[in-house]
Amino acid sequence: MRFCTATVALAVASFSCVAAFAPPITSSFAHAPSLRDDVGRSLVAAAVQDETAVTTMDYGEVNRLTYRELQRVCKEKGLAATGTTSALRSRLLDFFGTTPADLAGAAAAAAVTAADECVPDDITFCDESNPDFEFNSLLKEVMQKSEMRHWKAATRKLKQLKKRYATPDRPIPQDAYLAVLEACVENRLHGARAAEPARKILEEMSEAQMEIPINLGNSCVVNCLGIEESGKHDGCGGIDTALAMLAAIEDSPSGSNNLNVETYGAVVSALSRDGSVDEAMLLLRAMVVEKSFTPPLSVLADVGKAAAKCGDRSEDVLQVLALAKASGYELDSIGSAEAGRDLLASGVIAAEQMGNLALGLRLLTAASKAEGCAPDRGDDLVAASSSAAQRACTLIHKRAINTAFVDNNWKLAVKLLELMPERSLTPSTSVWRKVVTVCAKSEKSKKASAVLFDWVRTLCFHQRPFSGIFFVKSISYIISENFRSNVFA
Repeated sequence: MRFCTATVALAVASFSCVAAFAPPITSSFAHAPSLRDDVGRSLVAAAVQDETAVTTMDYGEVNRLTYRELQRVCKEKGLAATGTTSALRSRLLDFFGTTPADLAGAAAAAAVTAADECVPDDITFCDESNPDFEFNSLLKEVMQKSEMRHWKAATRKLKQLKKRYATPDRPIPQDAYLAVLEACVENRLHGARAAEPARKILEEMSEAQMEIPINLGNSCVVNCLGIEESGKHDGCGGIDTALAMLAAIEDSPSGSNNLNVETYGAVVSALSRDGSVDEAMLLLRAMVVEKSFTPPLSVLADVGKAAAKCGDRSEDVLQVLALAKASGYELDSIGSAEAGRDLLASGVIAAEQMGNLALGLRLLTAASKAEGCAPDRGDDLVAASSSAAQRACTLIHKRAINTAFVDNNWKLAVKLLELMPERSLTPSTSVWRKVVTVCAKSEKSKKASAVLFDWVRTLCFHQRPFSGIFFVKSISYIISENFRSNVFA
C-alpha cells in the first residue's frame, strides 16, 4: 500500500513538472506568427479600403501596410506619398502620434535600472579592450556568409550589426551591403524569397546616400515580380516590393539613371495584369514624357488591354495609342508584331465603346497595311485576336454600314461589306438587306445584283437554300419597285 501511494505521488509530481514547462494551450496562436501576421494584414487591408475606418492606427497596423497601402493612407491624410517604405511609415506614425510599445517598455526598464544602480566613489573601471572588436567580428561574419551565398544568415547578421554596433560615427560600410545584396540577388532573388531583405538593403543604402550598382538595382526590381495576384511569386515579392525598390533607387545619389527601360516596363506590365490601370498609366507616361524612354510594344499592349477590359477606360486606351506614337511607333507598321496587333485590337475595342466608328476603321486599315503578316492580313489577325475584338469589329462595320444606308452612300456601304469577309467577319441579314436596298435606291442595278448573288452564295454555303430563295424573291421585288427593271435580264 505504501508503494502504491508513493508511485501515485511521484506520477502526479512528474506531470506537474511537465505541465509547468509546457507552453500554455491558450498561447498556441502566438506560436504561429505567419497565421497571426496574415490575419492582421487582412484586417489592416480591410481598414485601408474603407476610407471612413482609417481614423487611428497603432504601430503594428502601420507596420503591416504594404507600400501602396501606405501611399493611399498618406494621400487620404494629406501627407506626401513619395519616398521609401520607412519614410512613409515615419510620416504616418508621426501623424497618428503612435510609438512602438516595446520602445516605451525598454525606456521604462532603463529608467528603473539607472535608479537602482549604486556605483561606489572609490572604485574606477578601465576598459582597455578594442572598442571596435565586436563590430569588426560581426562584420567579418557578414562577409563570410555573403561569400558562401548564405543569404538568410547574411541578412540576419547584417541586421544584428546595424542594431547593436552601428553608430553614425561607425556606419556599416558599403561593401557589406553590396556583398549581402549580391548573395540575395542570385537565382532570381532565390525565387523572390529574398525580395524583402533586398528591399530593406536598398532602402538603407539610399538613406545613407550610397551608390547602388545598376545591375544589382535592376535585377532586384525585375526578379521580385511574378505572375500571381499582386505580382507575387509563390507568395513572395510582388508589386509593392518592386515599387518600394524603385523609390529607394530613385532616392539614391544617381537617381533614376540607374534604372533602365526594361525595369520600368516590367513594373508597368505587372500593374496592368493586376488591374491597377491608373498607376500603370502614370508610370508609363513618366517613362515616355519625363525619361524619354521608348517602352516595348508588349508594355503598351498590356496597358491598353487592361484599360479596354475595364469597359469605362476607353480614353486611357487612346492615351496609350498617343504615347505609342510619341515614342516613335507608327500605326501603319506596328501591326507586323503580335504585341502591336494586340494594341490595335485594344484601340478598336475602345473605339467601339466610345462610338468612334472612324477611329475603329482607321486602326483596322493601319493593321491591313502592316507587312510581315503573310499569308494572313494584319486586320484579319487583329479582328481574330480575341472574342472582344471580333465583336467590336463586327459592330463597327454594322454601324458604319447603317450610317451609309441613312446617308444613301452606296459606295461606302459596298466597300465596308466587301471588307467584312476579308476580316473574317460575318455580315448579318440586316446588313445584307441594307446594302442591297441602298444600291437599289441609288439605281445601281449591277452592283445590287452582284451583292444579291453574293448574299445567295453565302446562304447556300451555310446550307440554307430555301431561305436563300425566299430572300432572292424578296430582294428582287424591292429592286423592281425602285427602278422598274428586271435585274436578272
